[in-house]
Amino acid sequence: MTMRIRDMITAGACAALLLGAAATPAAAATLTVAEQKVSDEKAVFATVESISVVPARSRIGGTVIALKVREGDSVARGQEIATIGDDKLTLQMNSLDAQMQALLAQASQAQIDFDRTSGLVERGTLARTKLDEARTTLNVAENNLRAKTAERAVVQQQFKEGQVLAPDDGRVLKKMVAVGSVVLQGDTIVTVAQQHYKLRLRVPERHARFLKQGDRVRVDGAEFGDHTAKFGTIDLVYPLIEDGRVVADASVEGLGQYFVGDRLRVWVSGGERPAFVIPSRYIKTEFGIDYVQLGEPGKTVAVPVQRGRDHPTPDMPDGLEILSGLRNGDRLVQP
Repeated sequence: MTMRIRDMITAGACAALLLGAAATPAAAATLTVAEQKVSDEKAVFATVESISVVPARSRIGGTVIALKVREGDSVARGQEIATIGDDKLTLQMNSLDAQMQALLAQASQAQIDFDRTSGLVERGTLARTKLDEARTTLNVAENNLRAKTAERAVVQQQFKEGQVLAPDDGRVLKKMVAVGSVVLQGDTIVTVAQQHYKLRLRVPERHARFLKQGDRVRVDGAEFGDHTAKFGTIDLVYPLIEDGRVVADASVEGLGQYFVGDRLRVWVSGGERPAFVIPSRYIKTEFGIDYVQLGEPGKTVAVPVQRGRDHPTPDMPDGLEILSGLRNGDRLVQP
């Protein structure tokens, strides 16, 4: 009986502890509001462009007998793209092989004659001038063989140059020929966009004085099928104004590398202005009205605010501009 009473008291104490833990509110996050300088962003359109587009050219003339890539394929530097064949090279190779066989036979016979003449001269049967003549004949035969061997190596190299190689890492943009096409030396087989892509912006000239190298740009995450905005940096501002627009290049981390010429909406700085920017998680919407909680955890009051547009930054990906309802020093409690 005493053990049952003790168990009941212990169970009651545990239940009381659990109820007390459940009733204790979790520590709420707070934020002190402070006015700050923000970029007055303007939306412009930019295109995805390669740093440069390089052609893969043929090094010999002939007929395209194999084409190993198509539009959109990724290629690496030195990768074989196409093969060009020339029947004349095969005929030249056969001719040179036959000539080398003849020269090899002449060199072998000249070596035999030299050895025979050398023995006869040593025994005093022939004059030494005959030995000099045999040595000269042997040298001529050996040099002719070496010259023909070098000529065959040239033709062999032309065979190797029938392989069209990728000039750099990148993606094939366009095929210029088809299998069976006749090409000349230096003709373009395919064009390759180098692997590193940039955004090319065209900003109205009235914003040119605000645009400079090193400025930050923002790309909407929706352009990449993502909810998080991407940020980049302007690398170069071109000094020439075209059609009333300033052209600039920007690097963006994680930029898509498939469609060259794809148009994206980009936000650039058009100056600075004061504003209140807070994380959107501090805002609660009820019946179409936005509220923030002011005060201390456990002692808050709901205050209506007027939200502006999204203003994400690298430090605050869910940043939201507040147009009215907040003052410097207000303490926000996350709902």
